[in-house]
Order: sequence, then structure tokens, then C-alpha cells
Amino acid sequence: MRNDIIFSDMEAGTLLNNRYQLVERIGTGGMADVFRARDLMLERTVAIKILHETYSNDKAFQDRFRQEARAAANLSHPNIVTVHDFGLDNGQLFIVMELVPGTDLKTFLHKRTRLIPEEALPMMIQACAGIGYAHRAGLVHCDVKPQNLLVTPDLRLKVTDFGIARALSTIKPDEQSEIVWGSPQYFAPEQAAGAAPSPASDVYSLGVILYEMLTGSLPFQAVTAGDLAHLHLEADPPLIREMVPEISPELEQILLKVLAKEPSQRYRTADQLGRVLMNFGASRSDPLLPLAQEATSTIDMDASSMPNLEATVKIDWLSVGLGLMALVAVLGLIPFWMWVYFVYNPPIR
Repeated sequence: MRNDIIFSDMEAGTLLNNRYQLVERIGTGGMADVFRARDLMLERTVAIKILHETYSNDKAFQDRFRQEARAAANLSHPNIVTVHDFGLDNGQLFIVMELVPGTDLKTFLHKRTRLIPEEALPMMIQACAGIGYAHRAGLVHCDVKPQNLLVTPDLRLKVTDFGIARALSTIKPDEQSEIVWGSPQYFAPEQAAGAAPSPASDVYSLGVILYEMLTGSLPFQAVTAGDLAHLHLEADPPLIREMVPEISPELEQILLKVLAKEPSQRYRTADQLGRVLMNFGASRSDPLLPLAQEATSTIDMDASSMPNLEATVKIDWLSVGLGLMALVAVLGLIPFWMWVYFVYNPPIR
């Protein structure tokens, strides 16, 4: 993992592909810079992520960058940052995205230290809605962390950075990799071991984030990535009620299930976790934010189109009764028609 920050050669005023004019740098990371920019063709403000020139000739980084653009461009959901375009200019790759006002969840938490459940749950339900939509689209995010969850001033949450997302169709259950992708503070035990990720891996990462939101600290802390991986694989997180006594036992049990070491012991998808959290809030009569209710409605609406959901099956008993009566009537006519047949076609003796 690189700790040094390399800035892009791009500066404010640069024009990309004769269409996007950079206005100001609003973020930077080990792989790319993010600029506020102006789309001169559609006359709108956008965000543009530009791959650092240092990595522009590195095929692995180029592939990862293109993967992010392709994966996110196919996702359309109110809790996922929209990707508008992808391009190459002067040897540098860039992604054009929706500009989300506000900050990332990590910065938000640094300012607030920790959140009460009534604040944390609506945000987490929105994160579950976005990640759950990606799961239904056949993608595992693989790098769910607060830095990749953007929070607007009105507390709408959007998921971003699908740079290492994996298509479920390409994942083999028994695959093993020497390269561990993801962020050590938040990745799941199976990711730490180099095993195949699954939607349950994203669920684990969401659990780590929820733990951090409620306590103000991570469940596992270590100096090196290797030590963190070992803790995710072997250690139990400190009980949340020992750190925050006012947390209910029911919410603690939800967190313990989400942070289970075995994927099969967790909730299977982010949608499932979102519904559990919504039901928990409803059982406590907690007033959830309208945005959380909207997010949950999208979970329920999308889930209603999936097979094997008994709740969506409604039986019209009147129609069933009429159908049975018609069947009985038809069957009752069989002896009559047999009598008519034998009257006009008596058996030969």
C-alpha cells in the first residue's frame, strides 16, 4: 500500500477531450485525483476522477480504472454515485461522475466521533440499499469503507468507487489469490485470507462501518495490514455494549451476526441486512429519516420482483371457488353424455 501522495499533472483550467473543463481539485488519493469540473456540452457541474500519470502506463491500474467505470456505469440507483462518461486525454484516463455535495462518511465521523442509533441506522440502511442493488446486478463491491460512502448535507448517502468490484459470474467458490484486495480495516475474513469474495463479504464490511459509527472506533486495530488480517480471521470484536452501554442487546446481536467469521453465518446480502435494520427500528418505534424509508422502499420494491418471496403471492379465493364449481359441473356431465352415447350407439351383442 502506497502512503505517498502523487498529484496529477492536471490543473484547474485544463480542458479534457474538448468538453470537460477542470475547475478545482477536491480530493486526491494514491491512485487518482478528483476534480470539480464543468461539462461544457451539457452545461452542468460534474466530478472527474483522473488516474495519476505515474500509473497511466501500468496495465494493471488501467484495467482496474476501466473496471470501475464499466461496473458503476451499469448501476442506476439513488444511493449509488452515477457515472456519466469515461475517456482518455493526453495519455491519462478519467471517469466523469455525478458531483455529490458534502463529504465522505469517514470525514463525517471524524467530526462527530460517534453516532446514536437513530442517526446511524438511516445512513446504514441507505448504504445497504445501494450495495444491495449492486448485489442484485451481479456485483460484489469488495472495498466497502466509509471513504467510499458519500454523505450529502441533507444526509443522503451514496456509494462510490467500484474500482475492484467483482462480477459474481466470474467468481469461483474455491478460488485463492495471493493478492489481497480491499482495505485491511474493513475487509472480510475471507478477503483477508485471499479466498473468494461474496455479497456476504460486503455485508461484513458494512458491519465494521456500523460498529465504527456507533462506537467511534474500529472493532480491530493494528499497526500492519498483516496484523489486521489476522484479527479479522481469528479475533472477536470487543462487545459493543461494553463500550456503549445504551446500545440495545438486539442491535448488538445484529452486529455480532454481521461480523461472523463464516460468510454463511452472516446475512446473505446487503438487502437482507437493510430489512433487518429497518425492522429493528420499527420495533423500537424509532422515527427513521425519510431518506432511509425511501431506501428501504427501493429494497422492498426490488425484492418484490424476485422469485420465491411468499409475501408477494396473493390468492384470489373467489376465483378459485368458481373454478372448482365449474370443474365439478363439467365432471357431473360425464355420466349424462355417456348415457346419450349409449342410447344412440347401443352395444352390439
